[in-house]
Amino acid sequence: MMPFRLPALHLTITATALIVACQAQAQQGAGQEAEQVQKPAEPALQQVEVKSSYDPRRDDTASKMVVSSEEILKYGDTSVTDVLKRLPGITVTGAAGRTGGEIRMRGLGSGYTQILLNGERAPAGFSLDTVSPDMIERIEILRAASAEYSTQSIAGTINVVLKKAVKKAQRELKLGVGGGRDAHSGNGSLQLSDKDGIFSWSLAASAFRYDYDFGGPQDSPALDLGYLPDGQQNLLRRIAGGGGGRVEGINLAPRLNWNYPGGDSLTAQLYLNASRGNNHNSYHTDTVLGERPEYDSNDSRGGNHQVFGRTDLNWTRKLDGGAKLELGVRGMANSSANDNDTLGLIDGAGLALDRRVRLETNYDTISSSGKYSSPWMPGHALSMGWDGTLSRREEERRQREASVPGAPIRYSDEHYNSTVKLLALYAQDEWDITPRWSMYAGLRWEGGQTRSAGDSFDAVRQRSSVWSPLLQTLWKLPSAHGDQLRLALTRTYKSPSTSNLIPRRSISTNNSQAEPDRQGNPRLKPELALGVDASYDHYWAEGALLGVRASARRIDGYTRQGLLLNDDRWVSTPINDGRADTQTVELEAKFPLRAVLSANAPAIDLRASLSRNWSQVAHVPGPDNRLDQQTPFSGNLGIDYKSPGGMLTTGGSLILTSGGPVRITLQQFAYTSMRRDLDLYALWKFNPKNQLRLAVTNLLAQDFESNSIFRDASGSIVRAGISATSPQARATMEMKF
Repeated sequence: MMPFRLPALHLTITATALIVACQAQAQQGAGQEAEQVQKPAEPALQQVEVKSSYDPRRDDTASKMVVSSEEILKYGDTSVTDVLKRLPGITVTGAAGRTGGEIRMRGLGSGYTQILLNGERAPAGFSLDTVSPDMIERIEILRAASAEYSTQSIAGTINVVLKKAVKKAQRELKLGVGGGRDAHSGNGSLQLSDKDGIFSWSLAASAFRYDYDFGGPQDSPALDLGYLPDGQQNLLRRIAGGGGGRVEGINLAPRLNWNYPGGDSLTAQLYLNASRGNNHNSYHTDTVLGERPEYDSNDSRGGNHQVFGRTDLNWTRKLDGGAKLELGVRGMANSSANDNDTLGLIDGAGLALDRRVRLETNYDTISSSGKYSSPWMPGHALSMGWDGTLSRREEERRQREASVPGAPIRYSDEHYNSTVKLLALYAQDEWDITPRWSMYAGLRWEGGQTRSAGDSFDAVRQRSSVWSPLLQTLWKLPSAHGDQLRLALTRTYKSPSTSNLIPRRSISTNNSQAEPDRQGNPRLKPELALGVDASYDHYWAEGALLGVRASARRIDGYTRQGLLLNDDRWVSTPINDGRADTQTVELEAKFPLRAVLSANAPAIDLRASLSRNWSQVAHVPGPDNRLDQQTPFSGNLGIDYKSPGGMLTTGGSLILTSGGPVRITLQQFAYTSMRRDLDLYALWKFNPKNQLRLAVTNLLAQDFESNSIFRDASGSIVRAGISATSPQARATMEMKF
């Protein structure tokens, strides 16, 4: 993980190359002199080839997998979640072909998987899918925690790094369109960069628009079912309807670099994202048996807009003895507004609810970081640093509600603000014990203080701190194929979000066990985890890998959503509920076909991965008492083919993500169906400057089923829903000029 290992490695290789080349030249010159006397007509020639191939997955002691820009853009995806779903050990929840799924490692989401943008957390409410894949330089997957990043990463860390590399006189334009039965989209991106002496600059810009319409009852039907303790059915409601909307936005990412003689550099990077959207939904409930809901029909319309900006200023100073000092200052601002109008109607009586809600949010943060790194002893690479953040969030919620037309309007306005102060200090050392055995040790302390205040609740103060010792080791086995073993011991945690700490209640329209009100809990504590990771990688040919990984986590202070009946209304609130354990086994294989056949075999690359996850919540009886509705199983099978000459590249992937039943609490259960994604792509290179990329995703168009169940002594309530999906096709023209 130490950033100066790569330059050190390159320096070593370069120096070795120069020495070998000089020795070769000297030997060649001496040989020529001798042969000029003996055989002047036959000069001696000698070629020396030095090849450098640094792979962080193989060479870094701290475990890291890096996904390149080429892999990110392969399928022409317009969202980051579509890119991540094909990576080993990563799953995306929800229906295939639909946006907004949750990104998970080890099958765990909801804060267990840490998502970073340029090494920092984005503000709450910011969607990673608004970042165009064209603007991403690489994606880093860290399965074991590193002291350099926050250790709020019980399941792991996904770090999305925006483009930094500057190529001289780069000019590239991409225009794409896509669509299917219920959605269509358009997108474009522009990449510009150039150099002039020590100064270089780049500009990445993109725009997108996505329209969707799930308009028929067949797209999202649902059922409410009720049963008495003896199994007799006492409730049957059929819910039908649909909705649609539009999302559009732009991204801008200018970057300025100054690289001074001696290795010093100054970098300024700005990222701006602006998006807006609207949506409409209409659902009607037909009660066949049992009690009717409070409102038979629900119609809602909403709109939102968001502006997110971030600026980074980084200075790197080369010091004597190979040491380096890095200083950074960052500012971030996010402003959003959401409007939602809800109408509730009763069959035979008409309009019975008119609720209008506007939520305005402003989030500002400033942070600084520093890092000092130095090869302080032979074979050791030491670094230490800090991260400090001060953020403030202001939220204004205005609600207007009338029970019937002409009735007095009830005003329910709320305002709250929160301030979060974070400080982290860390030190880490990576050393080569032997040429085949290296060790990484890190220690990170993170402390935080949160204060939230509002006009509907008393001020909430929360203070916490966590020490995270980390240890990782890499042993390269003495074999010709470069086999290696890894082991990591970590302490990580999950901090409660600000929204989960605030005791403000969000009201549902048809309150029930399936649609409860939601309220925060100011007494929430962080979840603390002890973890162990082990892996074995077998590199048996050029570009060929067989790997197996196993991990386990013990989590104390596990947080789950509790369900309470308060003043005749069901309320969901997060609570700490004892211990949980989770285990994962992952298998991965990738290799070119030529590695198993012959050098004349077609240029086909194959890849496959399997991930099996288990977990147990101590205070919830089994079976199926999985942590955070964990994804039990996922698999990925992919193939890529490149034609002779490289004019055509094509391939596809099949992704399987299991669901099944899960027991959340003593009374709450859930079920999701398996998700299957089949995607194909093709890339035609007409010439070095123009190429066409085609992709078809969600070819299987599988319906997605999700159920929630509440069961107690009086019987059970079931909410069963199905989401219909359809294939999507995209075409992107990529032009360099």
